[in-house]
Amino acid sequence: MGVRVMVLDEHRLLAEALASALKLRGHRVLAAAAPAAGAAELVISRAPEVCLLGTATPAEPGVFEPVVRIKRERPQIAVVVLGPVPSPRGIAAAFAAGACGYVRHDERIEGVERALAKARAGEVAISPQLLQGAFAELLNPAAQPDDEGSRLLRLLTPREVEVLVRVAEGEDTRLIAAGMEIAPSTARTHVQRVLMKLGVGSRLEAAALAARTGLLDRAGPAGLPAAAADFPVGP
Repeated sequence: MGVRVMVLDEHRLLAEALASALKLRGHRVLAAAAPAAGAAELVISRAPEVCLLGTATPAEPGVFEPVVRIKRERPQIAVVVLGPVPSPRGIAAAFAAGACGYVRHDERIEGVERALAKARAGEVAISPQLLQGAFAELLNPAAQPDDEGSRLLRLLTPREVEVLVRVAEGEDTRLIAAGMEIAPSTARTHVQRVLMKLGVGSRLEAAALAARTGLLDRAGPAGLPAAAADFPVGP
């Protein structure tokens, strides 16, 4: 017997593809949508047996507010979250909001169907593998990025961060100047200031320090917003 289900995901193509697959397998899909807002209202008005609610950021504060409202106003509706590989915090947040299950976005359709059946039956719908992964992370948390990277990043202006990224990519003064559309002398001054602030004596040391502390991961690619003005060229 098919399940009356709604599929909501911020990626419309994903929602529609999943809805089509479920229809082909005999389920009654009441709606497949990607609402920027009003997800809870839509679910409450259609009253499915199960709502598949997608999110790309399960650990973000407030992301499960629609679940809270759905369960408050229509407690008989089972909500199963569709999301990425979750952190323990993401799984906890989903269940704390009232969800009864969690399914990864890359799950096979058979896995989604099993989650629907369990959710409609009032059971917890989450794979043992996800639970095992969450418990493993809780017991053996990944090392946090070195706080030194954040401290160093705060020492640099946006322009200097861009210079550092370019230095780490192996650009010389000429390429830095051309890429940032500044004079070579100005680029040289920026590089000297970056070395001074990082407390290193060469570009190679600066690149190594940035990589070791995770500064480059925080900085992102070259092309960050430039500072309001370049530093004046030194003598």
